[in-house]
Amino acid sequence: MPVSRRSQIPPFHALEVLAEANALEAAGRHIIHMEVGQPSTGAPAPAIRAARAALDGPAFGYTEGAGQPALRRRIAAHYRSWYGLEIPIERILITHGASGCFTIAFLAAFDAGARVAMAEPGYTSYRNVLKALDIEVVSIETGPESRFQPTIAHLEALDKPIDGLIVASPSNPTSTTLKPEELEALVRYCEAKGITLISDEIYHGLTYGRPTRSALNFSQAPIVVNSFSKYFAMTGWRMGWMILPEDMARTGEKLAQNFFLSPSAVAQIAATAAFDGYDEAEIAVKRYAENRRVLLEGLPKVGLGRIAPIDGAFYVWADISDYSTDSIDFCRRMLHEAGIAATPGVDFDPFKGHHYLRMAFAGSTEDMVQVVDRLDGWMRRSFGVGKVA
Repeated sequence: MPVSRRSQIPPFHALEVLAEANALEAAGRHIIHMEVGQPSTGAPAPAIRAARAALDGPAFGYTEGAGQPALRRRIAAHYRSWYGLEIPIERILITHGASGCFTIAFLAAFDAGARVAMAEPGYTSYRNVLKALDIEVVSIETGPESRFQPTIAHLEALDKPIDGLIVASPSNPTSTTLKPEELEALVRYCEAKGITLISDEIYHGLTYGRPTRSALNFSQAPIVVNSFSKYFAMTGWRMGWMILPEDMARTGEKLAQNFFLSPSAVAQIAATAAFDGYDEAEIAVKRYAENRRVLLEGLPKVGLGRIAPIDGAFYVWADISDYSTDSIDFCRRMLHEAGIAATPGVDFDPFKGHHYLRMAFAGSTEDMVQVVDRLDGWMRRSFGVGKVA
């Protein structure tokens, strides 16, 4: 049977690496998983308790298309506490993970043929979902000189006007952040130019010394996307939220009603209670910080010293061009020969991604110590570099 042109998008390599790593584990290998942004702790205890109690209650039915009011009120309280913002719950939309948010945001803000800019490297699904919706992706090639973040200079250098801009701070895959004044400058620029700014804030709460502000601290015009997957470690619950401008909120709700009917009822109950689990989340952040320290000290000693600044999130974006110009092959070898699963950079950057890989350090600190040890032996055997070479 023929398939649509718009469906012809690349695979998500991180998930393909995961499948290959799982197959090796099933065959008896011990694999350290760094290929997906998967916190190892699971949902906070209050979320688990609330879900269990709900399962013993009345049968679940559809909820409001925009999400349960109780959950939206807790999100509004979160913005009041963290950012000093008063967000009406009518502007808050609950979706099936942040992925659902991006689909709704792109459909609500852009028609087919619109031009939306994003930094390269950037999160894979931005690019692929935009393409599937017949929206033109305008790539902004970034590098260490801008901490892999887009700047106004990048925008002004574009050959044609854009309709939208996606920013992520902290970023996946680079873990870099925008300084508050840099984010404010981008927000003000986009507002002045009539550009819809979509701010991916799903790694908020996961930062290491650099303050993080919401795009909404500077204007109510941006679309903000967040999720329970990272800070609250609820990846499998598939709970995300977005805050829409007032004049777009009803449009987003109607799209969500027709695409998804409503979010999962039990997942919404768990997510509401997750806000009682800040203490657990902060314990995990301290572990990520220790993992970061182990890798920042250890990776340069084994030959992987060219990495992006890790301001937040839990990723290492490492330049491997001294050893390979094929990140897919490099990651496959590292998986089979060293037992470390990482994601090839081509997932995140179609231009320079063959020279990079991404490693997620959301696991245990013991695993991170073992990663350095395994890499030391493998890099010495394969490339003649390491702590002893």
